[in-house]
Amino acid sequence: MKSAGFGAVEAPDARVLILGTLPSVKSLEQGEYYAHARNSFWWIMGELIGASPDLAYEDRLRRLQKSGIALWDVCHAAERPGSSDANIRLETIEPNDFRAFFARHRQIELICFNGQPAEKLFRGQVAPLLAGLRPIPHRVLDSTSPACARLTREEKLARWRDALAPFIDAQRSRLKE
Repeated sequence: MKSAGFGAVEAPDARVLILGTLPSVKSLEQGEYYAHARNSFWWIMGELIGASPDLAYEDRLRRLQKSGIALWDVCHAAERPGSSDANIRLETIEPNDFRAFFARHRQIELICFNGQPAEKLFRGQVAPLLAGLRPIPHRVLDSTSPACARLTREEKLARWRDALAPFIDAQRSRLKE
């Protein structure tokens, strides 16, 4: 059975798009991005923009939007037994409509992939559909999933901060003006 993902978390002035693959079983159960308690995504966002897991989910999403960060997944839907990205059945993938997304968000300057599987799926399933659109720089970041245990969450935070700080700092400056 196919699992369907969530809509994009977006704001008109978003400059960064963070992409995962497909929500985990726990995320689908709770109807929230990165709902697994051991996933570091919201802890990292708490450290970077104040969108900590202590806040209500809707407040975290608002913090992302105010910070110029959009959040989505490569897959609109796909079959995947369990939560492991390795189990996504490629022949069942329905990618999200990135052509429409990028038409609405012409100011996106960076795509950050939450782990290598998201980048690989984007390259294989989405990039061919975007022929003719302006190229957008991208960066593969270490997955925030608890399955990616080769780095501590502090090491992940340092790498995510390195990628996002220029955009977050610029957005803070614009909000103060």
